[in-house]
Amino acid sequence: MPSWRKSSHSGGVNDEQCVELAQLAESVGVRDSKDPAGGHLSLSVDQFAGLVEQIKHSSSTS
Repeated sequence: MPSWRKSSHSGGVNDEQCVELAQLAESVGVRDSKDPAGGHLSLSVDQFAGLVEQIKHSSSTS
């Protein structure tokens, strides 16, 4: 069973944008912390790194 952890960038209980991450067998799991039973995305390490870079880039240009 994966060990999910909430992003350190997530806010308090009422935060609308909370995600959790877990190291899966050969991928990184990403799920909505408000709906843990709703499933998750499985991304390769390279895909996850690309996603993080896209988020950083879009945050710095907004």
